[in-house]
Amino acid sequence: MTSPTKPGLADQTAPNPPEGFEESTNRGPFTTHNGPFFHRIDDDGSFLHGFRAAEQHCNGMGIVHGGLVTAFADGLMGTAVWRHTQIVGLTIRLNADFLSIAKVGDWVEGTATVTRATRSVAFVEAHVSVGSRPILHATGVFKLMPRHKKK
Repeated sequence: MTSPTKPGLADQTAPNPPEGFEESTNRGPFTTHNGPFFHRIDDDGSFLHGFRAAEQHCNGMGIVHGGLVTAFADGLMGTAVWRHTQIVGLTIRLNADFLSIAKVGDWVEGTATVTRATRSVAFVEAHVSVGSRPILHATGVFKLMPRHKKK
């Protein structure tokens, strides 16, 4: 794994998101601690979230930790639930399939879609990739918490 004191690491891990992304500043303490994370909302209303993989995101093998990518996908799905229902959703099931890896310097990006929502639960699918290479596919079930609607 590259040491933070070696030349060039700062250039590789600087957040520098692609054009159109802005920093997500209204996240909870867990996500804020593990970031920085960025988002973009497209003209059609779809959203993308992303982060520039840094050494702090890696496991002992020097690749982005699967737990971080899974937590990122969980956040994507929670965002999709909120955007679709305007109700806070709590994760009750999350399934993740790891398809590839991300390394320091990679721009990791993802989105999620609600595939079905009832009055009490939402079913969601998330896709995370590095460029055109998928690295994770996840599905989740979220309990809708109507008392926690944003006012």
